[in-house]
Amino acid sequence: MNTFSRANIVQAQRIRAIGLTVTNCVDAERLVARHRSLNFYTQALGFELVSDITVSGQNYSELEGVAGANIRIVTLQLGDELIELREYLNIHSQPIPSDSQSNDLWFQHLAIVVSDMDRAYSHLRSFPIESISAAPQTIPPDNEASGGVRAFKFKDPDGHDLELIWFPPDKGQDKWHQNRDSLFLGIDHSAIAVSNTEQSLHFYRDLLGMQIDSRSLNWRATQARMDNLPGAEVQITGLRPAQGGVGIELLDYLVPPKGRPIPSDWKSCDIATVQVQIIVNNIEQIVDKLRQHGVQLVSPKIVQFADSSQPYQQGCLVKDPDGHTILLLTQ
Repeated sequence: MNTFSRANIVQAQRIRAIGLTVTNCVDAERLVARHRSLNFYTQALGFELVSDITVSGQNYSELEGVAGANIRIVTLQLGDELIELREYLNIHSQPIPSDSQSNDLWFQHLAIVVSDMDRAYSHLRSFPIESISAAPQTIPPDNEASGGVRAFKFKDPDGHDLELIWFPPDKGQDKWHQNRDSLFLGIDHSAIAVSNTEQSLHFYRDLLGMQIDSRSLNWRATQARMDNLPGAEVQITGLRPAQGGVGIELLDYLVPPKGRPIPSDWKSCDIATVQVQIIVNNIEQIVDKLRQHGVQLVSPKIVQFADSSQPYQQGCLVKDPDGHTILLLTQ
């Protein structure tokens, strides 16, 4: 492929950040709780504060599909990766269902890479977490794609699903083996439950231009203990954008059967909403392509941001085939 044709491929370049909607606490007696997510991510997981801003106006309302949105956005960094804690200050946020399981289609976790699983697990247990996994699990060596990887799943204070992950020397991106000075190193991927792998590949690979990075079938007692799902068997497909970095994992549960779908009335202001922010090289062409293929657009149009203080210039919020939200951006 020549340079001209490669440069003109419309595709996802990289994942800029992962946005998590967090609880809004407006009464004075619960003021301390407003900072619980910030405190949790900085103290329990080693993230560092980048910025704390409040945004509002027609642009953000259109972008998020939420009328009158007034959003506090706290940006945190771990290694090279960013997350945004997004608090809707003036709108009630529906909580994540308390009986959520890993095979429910709204399931989405962040995989946080650690240099030492036992130390990270011990540190994390000093905080009030809700565990999903019984304890850190080691994937058996007969699993060629993932053998030796260690993982532990849990929930943050708002019920968002998280995972600690440790890679043996022959697994994972090179970056996770180059700097082991810190306990918490960065974010490797965001994993989402999907109803059909091929349907999701059409969206992420064929329409957004991401590339398949790995495939595996995880099952047996190890996966059941990791997910707290008896007999769990899950087909995993990993994808990465053109420039590498944070990836997306498709979790297609074969056993138990597919869980509950994402309710159609869930919005960006609801706690279960996780936004994967993807930088694309031509947002007009990619949004046009998505429209032609019947993809649901949350934003009524591509929203323009003239304020130079914003980290992006254009944005459009869309939904994947199962209703997970993807924020397409240009910088």
